[in-house]
Amino acid sequence: MPVTYRLAKDFNVAANIIRAQVAPNQIGTLVVELSGDIDQLDAALEWLRSQDIDISTANREILIDEDVCVHCGLCTGVCPTEALTLDPQTFRLHFMRSRCVVCEQCIPTCPVQAISPNL
Repeated sequence: MPVTYRLAKDFNVAANIIRAQVAPNQIGTLVVELSGDIDQLDAALEWLRSQDIDISTANREILIDEDVCVHCGLCTGVCPTEALTLDPQTFRLHFMRSRCVVCEQCIPTCPVQAISPNL
């Protein structure tokens, strides 16, 4: 089923795909950022549930252990929203929490395991 197409056409909701692990006739995972009118978003989420699609909202957040982080910048290369950046003057990692969509792509990238989800 073309889920993102239906969200756009039927509910006027934009779906920005952050990460996808899907295959035909198998259970998959799709991390999306939805944007649109709040009433349309609510209707779209209700429609997804009616299609037996499990939904969990990003109520978690990413934590960065400043004592462990070596500011290598590897995580900045995989961050789709540029929530993780290196300061050009200090070469220190900067985390803009408001831009983070909790896609968790940075977690396995960190060589010193300084990044973790706050469950």
